[in-house]
Amino acid sequence: KERKHLERIQLAPQVYLNLLPADKFNRCRFTVQLRYPARRDNATACALLPYLLERGYADYPDLTALSRRLAALYGANLSVNTSASGPCRALTVSVDGIQQRFALRGEQLAEEYARLALGVMFRPALRDGMFDAAEVEIEKKQMAEELASEINDKRVYCLRQARRKFFGDDPAGIERQGYAEEVPGLTAEAVTEAWRWMVRCARVEIFCSGLDGQQAAAMVRDQLDKLERQPQPLPEGKPMPPCQPGHFTETMDMVQAKLCLLFTVEDFETGRDLPAMRLAMAVLGGSPTSRLFMNVREKQSLCYYCAASFNSFGGVMCIDSGIEPENAARAEQAILAEWGDLCENPVSDQELEDARRYTTNALAAVGDSISAQENWYNGQLWRDNTDSPAQVRAQLEQVTAEQVRQAMGKFRFSLSYLLTKEDDCRE
Repeated sequence: KERKHLERIQLAPQVYLNLLPADKFNRCRFTVQLRYPARRDNATACALLPYLLERGYADYPDLTALSRRLAALYGANLSVNTSASGPCRALTVSVDGIQQRFALRGEQLAEEYARLALGVMFRPALRDGMFDAAEVEIEKKQMAEELASEINDKRVYCLRQARRKFFGDDPAGIERQGYAEEVPGLTAEAVTEAWRWMVRCARVEIFCSGLDGQQAAAMVRDQLDKLERQPQPLPEGKPMPPCQPGHFTETMDMVQAKLCLLFTVEDFETGRDLPAMRLAMAVLGGSPTSRLFMNVREKQSLCYYCAASFNSFGGVMCIDSGIEPENAARAEQAILAEWGDLCENPVSDQELEDARRYTTNALAAVGDSISAQENWYNGQLWRDNTDSPAQVRAQLEQVTAEQVRQAMGKFRFSLSYLLTKEDDCRE
């Protein structure tokens, strides 16, 4: 029988198997994710792990052998990355490829994808119980180059600088990519200890699309039985407290300026407020018919782009825009005016329906790919929620204009960060 929605099974303390529908796809996917509390003392070591894990694991201990194995599995894909969710972080290993019904020689491809993902995560290519020191040095150089290149994407750089000012020393502000000044001092011992700590303490979330549930459960249990596990509870994300707005300006050699405004949220409950918050973002700046696009960009020509988003894990709304340097003050005032108007006055019926249509269409597209489907439920599980896109669409149909106004009124303006050319300054 075809599975329609997520099926979630607890295999052990803090170990969960999430079975996703895959029958309509020609590909399948197996993902292993470790969720752990962000720690400042090992953040850079944890950030280096994806670079090392992609090089190989115990069965295929170097990049050449691993690449050959992936090629033999009809060009399967391996990805290793990190992500952030408030005060928590995640290390994720995914392997995807064609469904085994397309295998020319009857290979059990879904099982092989699972074996690869579990091997990369839990059986890395250690030498004498540690990551190879020479490989650590190679990947440190790659990591240092990527950290140094952050400044080349001015939009990303501005967003991250604003985030650093906003969160300060809060655990939610610990750098997911690590800290450039700490990279030279990283050792194989430190990175190995970070991996062992993560395997021992993290919550394990397995996402399986295309493999029989009993077979997947048996493979996961077999792997975890060989590990020392003392899982820790994950900390809950808490919004930053409201504060007097801070204004920051940074100058450099550039043409187009970047402006980022951050707002903290008060009295937010996911189950109660998130549906209205989804529509509020679409009305303000998350859709082609939004206030920021239509009024600030189109009518006033104050920016090249202006987008709004809400991170429920960190309790922060972000509005970022690309502007001419001389328009910085006017653009900020116009953005705040649009937000203020939504706090005071309900949206029109047409605006609300446009936002609802845009948001529900995006939800309808979640089922179009395995990766989108997995990403959806991954985000939902961070909120301890398993609602499907169809269930959330039904919730959105019940949201009123007044609820959108109330949702927008929960925000408090906290910080603006302007990245602009060297001979310009904020008025």
